[in-house]
Amino acid sequence: MKKTIKYGAMFGAGVGMFYVLPKLSLFYAACGLYDVCRNRPINGFLLKQYFVGNGVLTWLLSPINILLDVLALPHVNKGVYKLDDLPGPWRDEVTRLIDIAKREKLVEQLEQRATDGRTMIFFKWYGENRDTFINVPAFHEQWKYIQTIGVSIFNKKVSTSKHFGPLRPTFRVLYNLNDIDDRSTYITVGDHVSYWQDNKLFIFDDTLMHQSINETDKVRYCLFVDMVRPSLFSGLLRPAITIVNHVFRRANHIFYNKWKVIQ
Repeated sequence: MKKTIKYGAMFGAGVGMFYVLPKLSLFYAACGLYDVCRNRPINGFLLKQYFVGNGVLTWLLSPINILLDVLALPHVNKGVYKLDDLPGPWRDEVTRLIDIAKREKLVEQLEQRATDGRTMIFFKWYGENRDTFINVPAFHEQWKYIQTIGVSIFNKKVSTSKHFGPLRPTFRVLYNLNDIDDRSTYITVGDHVSYWQDNKLFIFDDTLMHQSINETDKVRYCLFVDMVRPSLFSGLLRPAITIVNHVFRRANHIFYNKWKVIQ
């Protein structure tokens, strides 16, 4: 009943907006259709999640995201990346960050602070340093492309729902810090599945529908990074990153309301 009321209210709001602002409504419908069709497979569940589910904010921001895709040209958005797909300077920063994370033995330091469910710790959030109980000075350096540095911890038998990120001036970089010997923990982006047992590093556009799954009896520790998208004019993407920082600085609990964020 609650879902019926929710969807009915959203449908009524959409019809009302089309009646009052038909041109703006058509514009948003066109941007949303383009944006959602970047996902695979295209089916009823995807469309429902995007237009009336947890992807509504991504839809509302779709005109900005399309503009960011244009600004990133000639680097066409591939959705899912390998490290070798990135230009040299971007690739070097990712490699250096992973080396630092290994050297600092983050898993050993975090084992005592992990809680049931999902836990997150941030060292840097969209260019702004965060103080934590773990001191890693290198994480607080001025990185050229890397903007967010954190660690996500999935307890045993814990997964996320299928969801969308809001904006794409950055791409998401994940690196599994502990060794995995079970194919029951993985990430899906559309119809792409990556098993942490096979590949510790995964890079993707998080405005695509994705889901992280851990059905093992082991805790999963994953480096959680946002990196400026490759572009000949990456400086043009930085104002969007600054806006994300200021707008969501006090509201990131909205996106991590099912996480325990530790400091």
